Amino acid sequence: MKLNKKNFIKYLNKNCIFENNPNVAVAVSGGPDSMALIFLLKDWILSKKGKLIALIFDHRIRKESFNEAKIIKNYLIKFKIKSKIIRASKNKVLKYNMNEARNNRFKGLIQFCKRHKILHLFFAHHYDDNLETFLTRRVSGSNLEGLACMSSVSIRDKITIIRPLLNYSKADILKYNNKKNILYISDPSNYNLKYTRIAIRQFIHSTDKIKLIKKDFRKLKQYVYSYKKMILEIFHTLTYKSNKNSIEINYLDVIKQNDLVIERHIHLIYNFFYRQKKNLRSSKIQYFINNLRKKGFKKYNIGSLLITKNDGLLKFFVKKL
Repeated sequence: MKLNKKNFIKYLNKNCIFENNPNVAVAVSGGPDSMALIFLLKDWILSKKGKLIALIFDHRIRKESFNEAKIIKNYLIKFKIKSKIIRASKNKVLKYNMNEARNNRFKGLIQFCKRHKILHLFFAHHYDDNLETFLTRRVSGSNLEGLACMSSVSIRDKITIIRPLLNYSKADILKYNNKKNILYISDPSNYNLKYTRIAIRQFIHSTDKIKLIKKDFRKLKQYVYSYKKMILEIFHTLTYKSNKNSIEINYLDVIKQNDLVIERHIHLIYNFFYRQKKNLRSSKIQYFINNLRKKGFKKYNIGSLLITKNDGLLKFFVKKL
């Protein structure tokens, strides 16, 4: 599908839910992807009579980054696009690597949205980004869910994260930019082979097996959907009783399940009570599962989630203060 105003607006209206006169933010790096996104959203927000702000994050890794941020901000002003430069705290810049920069950026943008009561945060990740993430996680031995990579819509700390360009390639985005004469800045770190993602990017574009990699990625996305559906169906079967304060499931039916299935169920329960404010480490859950299978199991506490066993039922709840 061609990247243009009509198709973009159609996609958003079909796949996302917004409040009346939505107030949204966009992560703008100044690169071709985020610059295309901010101009596409400019057209969409006018049709919704909402508010739009470009969040330009200065990661402080390169000396030129702040001046580049100002160039982008001044460029957007010409098109009456509101923008804000957010700078990483100096005490958060320790390793000077891409992973640290991404984490600082994501946290900084989320915090800004929460402070200003913005419910929706857009990112310009595209199909090629997802393919790179897929191969990176393949190399690192990620589990099935991790290999599914980025979703077009997700929730993080009560902020809806929207990635509307995941079905478009880098080439599609560059064509749109060239057609619209949109200014963008190239980050030199995108060509530095000392970074794993950059090395994988070069491999993707140089290999003759690109069609096989894409086919593998598409199939895996389908498997993950079926896997998640299976996990939910098993969970509903095991659940004896649930309400806003507690969830009870049959103990014997639980311990018959595979450890990975139990782990996913613990994540579901934990996110139900904490609304994704926290994440549990897999190692902590595995330690709990080992205790759960022991004879005489009575109670456990994992990340402030309390679990007790009584009359053949496991009860999950959060202790009230």
